[in-house]
Amino acid sequence: MALRFEILGRFNRARAANLTLPHHVCQTPLFMPVGTQGTIKGLATNQLEDIGCQIILGNTYHLALRPTSELIDELGGLHKFMNWPRALLTDSGGFQMVSLLHLSDITEKGVTFQSPVDGKPMLLTPEESIQIQNRIGADIIMALDDVVKTTITGPRIEEAMYRTLRWIDRCIAAHKRPKEQNLFGIVQGGLDPVLRDICVRGLVDRNLPGYAIGGLAGGEDKDSFWRVVAQCTAALPEDKPRYVMGVGYPLDIVVCSALGADMYDCVYPTRTARFGTALIPEGVLKLKNKAMADDTRPIDPTCDCMVCKNYSRAYIHCLVTVDAMGSQLVSYHNLYYMMKLSRDLHSSIIQGKFPEFVCEFLQTMFPKGDVPEWVCNAMEVAGIDISSCSHHVVVTR
Repeated sequence: MALRFEILGRFNRARAANLTLPHHVCQTPLFMPVGTQGTIKGLATNQLEDIGCQIILGNTYHLALRPTSELIDELGGLHKFMNWPRALLTDSGGFQMVSLLHLSDITEKGVTFQSPVDGKPMLLTPEESIQIQNRIGADIIMALDDVVKTTITGPRIEEAMYRTLRWIDRCIAAHKRPKEQNLFGIVQGGLDPVLRDICVRGLVDRNLPGYAIGGLAGGEDKDSFWRVVAQCTAALPEDKPRYVMGVGYPLDIVVCSALGADMYDCVYPTRTARFGTALIPEGVLKLKNKAMADDTRPIDPTCDCMVCKNYSRAYIHCLVTVDAMGSQLVSYHNLYYMMKLSRDLHSSIIQGKFPEFVCEFLQTMFPKGDVPEWVCNAMEVAGIDISSCSHHVVVTR
């Protein structure tokens, strides 16, 4: 196994750990920015290092299409190709077929979809997904799973969960580089606790280097979301990393970390930046708004990033809709914010100050005390008393 996971501190279910991967020693909880084509839009790899980024995501489907996994392999793997010395994770390619393309068919063999190049049907099998990822060479590779939106109900959820379990065996058999790359399994089962439980047990039996909780952040209600996370983290092994896929809102990351998750990824911080929205401790700041036109303050006066030290809201407001530099600066700030959030989660758990950190985070985001009911419920399960945080936590329904 090319991975070591060492827990350094905990508070109830929350944990802070060192995750040692072939290319980097990472501190968890951690957020991974999504670099679809082997790039985080608008930022150079040395900037990502400056920000404190530990793992970035490469997209198997897009990379296999262009420049092709064969070429990446010939040029020494994705790390070398994109000049990124730290850790990489690649997804299986399955999600894009669901999100981007008209999905022809999912059968036992694999996922058949229309080629975006010539419209002909293409088949992605578990074996092929792993072969492509073996060529790309990321530290963590994801199993091909049968992905179903959480908003769908009925027998399809059960079918997808059992198929995901059958496919994991094909992924394991196809994986040719287990000493350099870690294959993570993905827990499916929709919002059904019984199916999630069967899937967790099946994956744990296969003793993988790490586990992901998949099929969430797809439009389900927040109450269902946190309950699935809580159920899966409670049942997954203590000594392996747990990755909640597709989660990128700061509030969700704080809640999931309190429930015992370690890793997150999402396009949210960079995508929202391109629309002129900046992440701040109070929530978000919409830099396109007219009020920003003559605002001489930085995006976030409490932030130490290069953007907040050097540029005003007024300047970025000027750029944000007309110049690529605008979305670049906001992307930089947003990722800096996410990396600082990750570091603060890590250090507050190690210092035994995690409940205080959570309270402060919630008080800043909900100054009126109107913390959403789902957050209050999740914190109760996580063993964090938020009623003591402030005199006025009002549960909102």
